[in-house]
Amino acid sequence: MYRLLLAVLLLFTGSTLMAQQQPSEDAEAFAKDIRQPGVQVFDVRTAGEFNTGHLPDALQADYTKKDEFYERVQYLDKQKPVYVYCLSGGRSAAAAKWMRENGFSDVVELEGGINAWKQAGKPLAGVADKKAQMTIAAYNKAVAAKGLVLTDVGAAWCPPCKQLEPTLKKFLQAHKNITRVNVDGGNDTDVMKAIDAKALPTLILYKNGKEVWRHKGVVEREALEKAVENI
Repeated sequence: MYRLLLAVLLLFTGSTLMAQQQPSEDAEAFAKDIRQPGVQVFDVRTAGEFNTGHLPDALQADYTKKDEFYERVQYLDKQKPVYVYCLSGGRSAAAAKWMRENGFSDVVELEGGINAWKQAGKPLAGVADKKAQMTIAAYNKAVAAKGLVLTDVGAAWCPPCKQLEPTLKKFLQAHKNITRVNVDGGNDTDVMKAIDAKALPTLILYKNGKEVWRHKGVVEREALEKAVENI
């Protein structure tokens, strides 16, 4: 009886330890699994690191900037898998731990981070995508147009920007008279500084070249409609 109880105890302890182990994958498995439908790829490095090359279709939030991380992570779907990575695995482990403790059901870490990804010979996106910044003169000319102009300061890798995009598309389809000006939040830093856009996304509405409305963060379509009505 004693041996039986000991065996059961060891089995239970082993199962508990296995359950406590957090899921992580090497570069080969990670590369295969992020191609599954519905997977969210999450880069928790700095924006500067991200711009040196990142995994395909990755969203980004700097884990070392807690306000930015907490603001952006809320726009990920907690019920869908999140595959998270950083440079070597430290920040992604901390980020994954926080996410698991805050309701994310399936978080997988990249063992060794992007360093291991490179060593495995896996390709990076964004390496050759660097483009010239929009000039301040070009921006000023664009927003000085007669009528209404909506500036959208955002980026494809920004979770709240991605969530906002369908709302903006429907809004602009209903308002053909509004011209959209896109400012790349990962590239057009001179323009961002000139217009004091410090967060992504930032929306600015101009009428005949004059700023008449501004909003930081995700906004509902009703608020956009109200902003136009109140001009």
